[in-house]
Amino acid sequence: MRIEPATADRFGDVATVLNPTGREQACWCMHWRLPPKEDASRREDYLRELTTKDPAPGLLAYDDDGTVVGWLGLAPKSASRMLQRSRVLPPGDPGTWPTTWAIMCFTVRPGYRRRGVARALLEGAVEYARAHGARVLEGYPVEPEPGRRVPVSAAFVGTVGLFEQAGFERVDLTAATSGRLPRWVVRLEPEGRD
Repeated sequence: MRIEPATADRFGDVATVLNPTGREQACWCMHWRLPPKEDASRREDYLRELTTKDPAPGLLAYDDDGTVVGWLGLAPKSASRMLQRSRVLPPGDPGTWPTTWAIMCFTVRPGYRRRGVARALLEGAVEYARAHGARVLEGYPVEPEPGRRVPVSAAFVGTVGLFEQAGFERVDLTAATSGRLPRWVVRLEPEGRD
C-alpha cells in the first residue's frame, strides 16, 4: 500500500474516494474546516483549493496496482474552525492549535475494507504530520460495543482500537457520538517515534 498527500494533481483520486457518485451535497471532509453556514454545494471547490496548499488536507491510499482505495482527512487544529468551537469535542489551548493535528475522517472504498487501508492511512498520517511540525496528533474515534462491528456510517471517525494499535492513548471520553456510539479523545506525541 502506498500513502500519498492529497495534492492538486491527485484531485481526481480524491473525488473518486469522497464523492464517487457525484452528489452535490457530498461532505468532502469539510465539516470541521468550514463555518457552519457555508454553502454545502461549494465544499468541493474549497477542498480543491486546499489541495493546492502545503500541508495537504488529507492523504490517499493506493493499492499495489495503483488504484486509489482510501482517504484520511487531517489538519492542524489552527485550520479546523469548527473543531476550535466544538461543544462536544475538546478544542484545546489555542496556543497549541498550530502544532496539534486532528485526524478528521477515514473513507475506504467498498471492496477494499478490512484490508488494513485505514491502518496504513493512520500510520502515514503520523509520519506526514510529524514531518510538517506536529507535536501532537489527536483523533476522536468511536468505542465499538463489545463483539459488534461498527456500522460504516459511524466508522468514518475510526475506532479506538485502530488508534491504540498505532500508539495513540485514550485521554478522555467526549460528549460526541457517531452512530450512537461514544467517542473518545485519543492522542499521540509523534516526536521520537522511529
